[in-house]
Amino acid sequence: MTKILVLGAGLVSRPGVRYLLQQANLQVTCASRTVSKAEKLVEGFANGKALPINVNDREELAALIKENEIIVSLLPWVHHQKVADLCLELNKNMATTSYVSAELKKLDGAVKEKGLLFLNEIGVDPGIDHMSAMQVINIVQDEGGKVLHFYSNTGGLPAPEDNDNPFGYKFSWSPKGVVLASRNSASWLENGKVIDIPGAALFMNYLVERIEGLEDNYEVYANRDSVPYKDLYGLDDALTVKRGTYRNLGWCDTLKKMVDLGLVDESTVETGITFKEMMAKLVAAADGEDVIEKAAEKVGLTIDDPIIKRLEWLGLFSDETIPDFDNVLDVLSQQMQDKLYYAEGEKDMIAMQHKFTIENADGSQDLITSTLIDYGIPNGDSSMARTVSLPLGIGVRMMAEGKINLTGVQIPNRPEVYEPVLAELEKLGIKMVEKREKL
Repeated sequence: MTKILVLGAGLVSRPGVRYLLQQANLQVTCASRTVSKAEKLVEGFANGKALPINVNDREELAALIKENEIIVSLLPWVHHQKVADLCLELNKNMATTSYVSAELKKLDGAVKEKGLLFLNEIGVDPGIDHMSAMQVINIVQDEGGKVLHFYSNTGGLPAPEDNDNPFGYKFSWSPKGVVLASRNSASWLENGKVIDIPGAALFMNYLVERIEGLEDNYEVYANRDSVPYKDLYGLDDALTVKRGTYRNLGWCDTLKKMVDLGLVDESTVETGITFKEMMAKLVAAADGEDVIEKAAEKVGLTIDDPIIKRLEWLGLFSDETIPDFDNVLDVLSQQMQDKLYYAEGEKDMIAMQHKFTIENADGSQDLITSTLIDYGIPNGDSSMARTVSLPLGIGVRMMAEGKINLTGVQIPNRPEVYEPVLAELEKLGIKMVEKREKL
């Protein structure tokens, strides 16, 4: 049996770990700082075991990696490099759902020299987005066509029937990661020109669009740097390459004002004070001044603006004591997690949509729209968990069975990876729906 080590037992781990445990030829060890979480994941499976792990203890981590053959890191991304370094040193294959960092990319040559595979970005975004886009792109190119414009957008959101708070959002993964996205700069290719947007202006540059199969409109803002995907996806003829993130209406304007108020800064804050006192310091409100009015004034809003009402609903002007953190960002992240949560029985939704303007071999043009709408299971796995960890589980199973003949630091943009992964996902109910129309 192939020995698989899964590091981490967080919110998205369960479906992928359970998928691996259902494979008779795999022995799965799940290791987590909180061992009780790992125990729940492997419960009921004779080929699974749970262990505690301190990933900051290099010797302890190395000893555990040494005992296994494929190492899966579902840890926060900041830990991936230390895992990768040990995998390289100990000759172990590795898989993650995270973006390939510049530091990890530097290991590519050494990983290839040892004949190892470090498979990354095999989740949902990144992951299913790569695989489903490449499937269409390769079909178009095989037909003699060209992709002229490519847009790819993904969002993890509440299902429409459970979208019942003023922010239009609920957390199915790390709130801090979602909030920090407001700092990211973005670049993309638009009609042959590179567009660069600094992080401070990210949420001032959003669009509103419809998603096939859904009734509402959604905001979409640019996701990091899209320019490298022209080469990664082999889009040699593309004039436009842009990747984005979906949110419900009002999100971008609200997050922009929260950034302007200093709520996304890691500036220190005195513990034991109230939210109103924290906000008073952020907006430099003098004693006796109305903090809400001062906050609204600072960001050019009236006190009855929907954005100010959202901040009030979040409790940021209340007399409640702030959570026990020493910086504003962590206070905000915890408060958002406490207020923007999925109640029992509620569903999340993953929405992904690619749009390809293509030029056919005869010179005519088509628009191909490829859409995934996936819902969480009430009182079961979230869609975020399924779409992140099931592609990972499938990829790891293929690695264990020797079905991926690649080495080095890779992402799933090759047919030998994405074709079988997408086929297996379809069996599990996760499927892109395509529509092609003449332009």
